[in-house]
Amino acid sequence: MAHEITLVPGDGIGPTITDATVRVLEAAGFEAEWDRHIAGVTATEQGMDPLPAETLQSIRDRRLALKGPLTTPVGAGFRSINVAMRQEFDLYANLRPARSMMSGGRYDDIDLVIVRENTEGLYAGIEHYIGMEDDPKAVAESVMLITRFASERIVRYAFEYALDHDRDKVTLVHKANILKCTQGLFLEVGRQVAEEYEGQIEFEDKIVDNTAMQLVVDPYQFDVLVTENMFGDILSDQVAGLIGGLGFAPGANIGEDAAIFEPVHGSAPDIAGEGVANPTAQILAACLMLDHLDEAEMAERIRSSIRSVLDRGEVRTPDLGGDATTEEFADAVIAEVESGAVRV
Repeated sequence: MAHEITLVPGDGIGPTITDATVRVLEAAGFEAEWDRHIAGVTATEQGMDPLPAETLQSIRDRRLALKGPLTTPVGAGFRSINVAMRQEFDLYANLRPARSMMSGGRYDDIDLVIVRENTEGLYAGIEHYIGMEDDPKAVAESVMLITRFASERIVRYAFEYALDHDRDKVTLVHKANILKCTQGLFLEVGRQVAEEYEGQIEFEDKIVDNTAMQLVVDPYQFDVLVTENMFGDILSDQVAGLIGGLGFAPGANIGEDAAIFEPVHGSAPDIAGEGVANPTAQILAACLMLDHLDEAEMAERIRSSIRSVLDRGEVRTPDLGGDATTEEFADAVIAEVESGAVRV
């Protein structure tokens, strides 16, 4: 039976890498009924809301979406559509794995997972200006919202993920030494949840700045890291750097009633339309979707095919030192998938 999935290609390089990803999925034998919708800049250029009601309804009906990158204006314009989608569907768990896909970098055999709380913290968007004298923007104030409910939910998700995926350790990352109320609550709840998994999963907590340093000094000491919204966003980019960059970084946004899968990187408007974008992160995001749909064997077959293509080094996009187009890279992965040479 074909899976019913909302497809939001995104803007910038989004449509190009999304089309490549769909081709790889079809080559692997994945059957889907794609309900294609727009959002972000593509929608506003057509005179629509950046998050059209039709797009939201499609995701609400299908409870599953594969999304390309969406541009977020810096400092002005509409609010992040990515954040709005996560809050609309209460996609509280942002899963950002980092696995080595290409040998020869600074580190080999990296296999880490960032579990990021996706609905609260500073990204809740509770902020305003305070006027003074004749300056309406004299002061800008933002609220870091941390609740016991959301903290328990995300830490428990991290431990359950560790159990389900044969992981050994969960590291809770915080800044409770300075932010004693908000981060202190997150740490307090995390330690309470960790007690329930004692003897099954090792637990530790680390201050975020120390974690950032330790990830560079010795990333192999980590396994699953769980943290609040903004720290998770920053650390997941750092962890992507350990495996070669955001071109290898997929993300999953998981809730009770819906899930959206996307690359971590942005829309790269500077190379939009040139056909040279690396589609790997988008394909890996689709693999996370396959895992979510209990198609783990198919997902691993695609991942192994990507690794084979990258290791041979004959077909690489410009960001990886090659001259292949997006389509040529996808063709190489498809040939590997269809050859049957890759064994999981």
